[in-house]
Amino acid sequence: MADTAGSRFADPAADSPGFLLWQVTMAWQREIAEALRPLDLTHVQFVLLACTWWLGRSDTPPSQLDVGRQAGTDPKMTSEVLRRLEAKGLVVRTVDASDTRVRRIEVTAAGAELARSAVRVVEGADARFFGSHSREVLSSLRSLGGRARSPRSQGNG
Repeated sequence: MADTAGSRFADPAADSPGFLLWQVTMAWQREIAEALRPLDLTHVQFVLLACTWWLGRSDTPPSQLDVGRQAGTDPKMTSEVLRRLEAKGLVVRTVDASDTRVRRIEVTAAGAELARSAVRVVEGADARFFGSHSREVLSSLRSLGGRARSPRSQGNG
């Protein structure tokens, strides 16, 4: 019997769901990065821009914390990436009038246009990557995601 270095799997590289998820995630991230390269956006920049754009459809611009929660990113990373998006002219960060600790984020016209284009590009990359498995992958991800609190529900409990 082969030494599996303490793994419960006979072939950890082929049978470990966590390791396989890691490999698939890394391949998917490479596809997304390549798709976004012509738009001069990193994957995390896209996610934060898209989340800001989606959340910005309400009457009050989202806070930086709202955007990070929606994206599932930590506050420091969120702040750094939103500053980069601001430097690119894609978002505007302003101090909240009622709480100076809060930054409100608004997508500029150029940011909204880029977000629309980037969403189409990413959805196309997803369709190519997941192909005919899209529905089954989505169902599995929703099932797995139900085990943890979603970014949207954090702080509401």
